[in-house]
Amino acid sequence: MDLTETLRISVRSLRSHRLRAALTVVGIVIGIAAVVTFATFGASLKADVVSEIEGSSANEVYLVASEAGEGGGFGGAGQPVFTEYDLSQLREIEGVQRVVPRGIVPVSAIAHDNETIAQRQVTATNATAFETATFESGRPFRNGASEAVVNRPAAQLFPGNLSTGDDLSITRSSGERFEVTVVGVVNGTGGQLPFSSFTDQPRVFVPADPFYQSVVESPNAVSNQRVYSQVTVVTDPADTTATQERVREYFASPRSDAAQLVPDGYEVAARTNADLVDSIERIVTRLTRFVTGIAVIALIVGAVGIANIMLVSVTERTREIGIMKAVGARSRDVMALFLAEAVLLGALGAVVGVPLGIAGGWVATRYAEIPLELAPGWFAAAVAVGVLTGVIAGLYPAWRAARVDPIDALRYE
Repeated sequence: MDLTETLRISVRSLRSHRLRAALTVVGIVIGIAAVVTFATFGASLKADVVSEIEGSSANEVYLVASEAGEGGGFGGAGQPVFTEYDLSQLREIEGVQRVVPRGIVPVSAIAHDNETIAQRQVTATNATAFETATFESGRPFRNGASEAVVNRPAAQLFPGNLSTGDDLSITRSSGERFEVTVVGVVNGTGGQLPFSSFTDQPRVFVPADPFYQSVVESPNAVSNQRVYSQVTVVTDPADTTATQERVREYFASPRSDAAQLVPDGYEVAARTNADLVDSIERIVTRLTRFVTGIAVIALIVGAVGIANIMLVSVTERTREIGIMKAVGARSRDVMALFLAEAVLLGALGAVVGVPLGIAGGWVATRYAEIPLELAPGWFAAAVAVGVLTGVIAGLYPAWRAARVDPIDALRYE
């Protein structure tokens, strides 16, 4: 019996039991759809985050002190270990163009025109942070002045939006209040501003001098100095990798304050956007594989359903198998017939499950407000898994059908 005849008989058998075949396929459809949905959402999330980071400046080295083995501590504030002495030493390293510190000023509220919003922190930095920033209006603040710069999301927190010339009253966590004037509204996306390329959260920037009050005794300068939790080193674009290594060497030596101030179990990480992209890709890929692995459970359930229905089919069609063998069908022809039916069920589940999974991925990306990014590799894998599921689930029933004795089968009622 050739392949065409085998497929024709298999399709005829499935069509004669449409409802049973459809219910059997449901398990495969759910499994394939779940795999494709999670894979699509994971690919979309990774593409969105990576594109945002890759769109930011490639010649920036980010310094943060975090727990060893945590991949550089990006996403958190880090430990305050970078002193003014360290900043001055970094400026002397070959290839360094700018050094931009970042400190956190804990606050409880920000008020403007009788409107008060709860806020946990404002960012203290210096005017060099805005050298390549794009301002919607205004200018950078001046160090030592009672001025502030806000990004667009922060400006939109207040009715009518903040604009240059508006006054803000900022309440520290200690209850102390200080007044600043908004002198600029910055577009803080796309890497135009250090530290803001990772998020579009509302940010208020104030000059470290005079508002940042975290100080520590410098081990090398032997004096009390401001100490920051993060630093961005802007390098010569043609020399970023070499400069990154020189910065790492500096913080590995005792001549840096940070090397002596960093707590036990912590380390100073110097990373670029390329390093961060690699880390995020690894994390998202692992997460996608994990949730996709959970979806595979549905595929296993579907495989059990196929195996069960094929075993029932063997029992129901025992007399038919006897007739086929009596008229010349070989055991391998019978085995191929039942195996073809199982493979068709698995393939049908894959064909229906893939577009359903893409639709689920589209819904998930719309809910998360990220662009849809397809994962064709996962689609091909899902179809292959669907077919393989049919093969595996159909092997034993097909083998059992092939072993049916034609004499006993013809007498079977």
